[in-house]
Amino acid sequence: MSDTDALRALMEADRWIERITGQRSHLPEIADLAVVEDELRALLVSLRASEAALTPLKSSYDVVARESVRLKTRVNDLETTLASSTANARELTALQHELTHVTTLLSESEDRELERLFAVEPVEAQVTAIKARAQPQVQRRAALQDVIAQLQATLDEELVARRAERGERATALSLASLARYDAALHRSGTSGAAQVVQGRCDGCRIALSPLDFDRWKAQPPGSYLECPECGRLLLP
Repeated sequence: MSDTDALRALMEADRWIERITGQRSHLPEIADLAVVEDELRALLVSLRASEAALTPLKSSYDVVARESVRLKTRVNDLETTLASSTANARELTALQHELTHVTTLLSESEDRELERLFAVEPVEAQVTAIKARAQPQVQRRAALQDVIAQLQATLDEELVARRAERGERATALSLASLARYDAALHRSGTSGAAQVVQGRCDGCRIALSPLDFDRWKAQPPGSYLECPECGRLLLP
C-alpha cells in the first residue's frame, strides 16, 4: 500500500471517529432530555413558590383549628356541668354566662377557621397540580437517561473498535508521513488529511487559490501540500 493510500485510510478512520464522537454528544435524546429538565426546573421553581405561600397559611389555619378544638371542648364541659349541676342559682348563672361567652368565641373561631381553610385549599390544589404535572416528566427524564446511557455505551464500543482499527492503519504509514499527518491532525482536531474536491479542501471547505491549486496538482507522488487554511495534508 502506498503512503497516499495509507494516509487516505487513516483519514477515513479519523473521520469515522470524529463522526461517532460527535454523534455520542449530539444524540436527539440529549436535546429532548435538556427540554424535559428545563421544564422540571421551571416546575420546581413554581412548586417551591407555592409551598412557601402555603406554609404560613397552613400554620395560621392550624393555630385557629386548635383554638376551635379547645373552645369546643370547653363548651362541651360547660354543657355537661350545667346538665348535671346541683349548684345554687348564682353559680348556675355564672356557668351559663361563661357558656354563652365561650359559644360566641367558638363561633368566631370557626368562622376564622373556615376563612383560613378557603385560603389554604386553592394553594394546596396548586401544589398538587404542579406535582401531578411533574410526575410524567420525571418518568420521561428517567427513560431518556436510560436510552442515552444505552446508546452511548453502544457508541463507546464502536469507538474502541474504530480506534483499534485506526492504530492498525497508522502502522502502514512511513514514520515521516505519520509524523506530518499527526501534526496536521493536532492542528485541525479531526483528521490530518483531506481530499481536494472541485478546488476545495473537503476538510475546512475553503477553496484553494488558483496558485495553490496549481501547486497541489504539480506535487510529485509522495509529496503532500498542506492546506493554507487548516493545515491538513491535501491528498490527490
